[in-house]
Amino acid sequence: MARDNLRGATAIVGVGMAGCGEARGYSEIEILAQAAHAAISDAGLRLQDIDGLCTANLNAAMWPLNVAEYLGLRPSFIEGTNIGGSAFVAHLQPAMLALSAGLCNAVLVCYGSTQRTATFGRKARAAARNMLDPAPFDAPYQPFNPPSSYALIAARHMHEFGTTRQHLAEVAVSARSWAQLNPAAFSRKALTIDDVLNARMVSDPFTVHDCCLVTDGAGAFVMMRADAAKDRPQRPAYLLGIGTAVWHRTVSNMADLAVTPAQDSGRRAYAMAGMQPNDIDMLQLYDAFTINPILFVEDLGFCRKGEGGPFIASGLTRPGGKLPINTNGGGLSCVQPNMYGVFAVIEAVQQLRGACGDRQVANTNAVLVNGNGGNAASSQSTAILGSSATL
Repeated sequence: MARDNLRGATAIVGVGMAGCGEARGYSEIEILAQAAHAAISDAGLRLQDIDGLCTANLNAAMWPLNVAEYLGLRPSFIEGTNIGGSAFVAHLQPAMLALSAGLCNAVLVCYGSTQRTATFGRKARAAARNMLDPAPFDAPYQPFNPPSSYALIAARHMHEFGTTRQHLAEVAVSARSWAQLNPAAFSRKALTIDDVLNARMVSDPFTVHDCCLVTDGAGAFVMMRADAAKDRPQRPAYLLGIGTAVWHRTVSNMADLAVTPAQDSGRRAYAMAGMQPNDIDMLQLYDAFTINPILFVEDLGFCRKGEGGPFIASGLTRPGGKLPINTNGGGLSCVQPNMYGVFAVIEAVQQLRGACGDRQVANTNAVLVNGNGGNAASSQSTAILGSSATL
């Protein structure tokens, strides 16, 4: 089936979250199960209705087997490709294809992590990962990744285009202004440009506020074919376009530190949706670091290359602005349990439903979600979700 014929053929019909912030006393698979059950219930389905599963985890190579076993699923379709934090946006494409081919009827996409409260902490996990799966050209220098790699990218962007520390700080302040409207956000204290600039340095030019949160959290969503989606209790969010691109893994292998694979993933998503940037009402972007949204508004066509800093610093991404970005507070202020992509999808669905309370943006009909994965903007997956299959 041609990609054009898949536009609007599937939809997200249920979403759920659990354990966001701190989930002390729970394992990652336990909060994943809580989010999964919440999403399935939100869709008006039962666990036995789920016959497709997409999931990934950085700590287990065969994580889909763990999830299927724990939930008691026997899916006819299973997908576990892990390309980092963008995986749960990327999962939209194989789920769409499987549903359209009739391989299954209801796909659960789910993730959970207790990276903040687990006894096996981030430092130990990083050491294990470096030993089992080293990056041969980077490992000898013992970089503090991922901050060091993204800091190199930010430094290059600043050198090449005149992007400033204030531009980067505006990304964090914009995210925090949205988080203050979201009672579920982890960090809601007021944040100023000076607060960002004067905070503890992590990896030059990043201070702690330029870096995403370290939280626990689980998220899940359920996809079905459009003909079945219309009978669900919640308003469906239709998948209009999807594209994924991978060019490299490590920063040392980036052809251009200021350009990401989002150029390709975005082009593919726009082509499938038959849409352009000016058709999009809001963006949900994977903001692992403050440089990310600057790169993505450029690479996804919302401004010219090199203009992302002033574009965001103009204030148009904050509440009341013309192009809202990360209305839940993003990974910088809402939630970031190591892989954020599923939460960007969930926020997009909630905005399309009109279910976001004080942070709801009126007249939202088309939302672009961009997932980011790897130590250096390595994988990008772009999805366009709409309030109607025929938008």
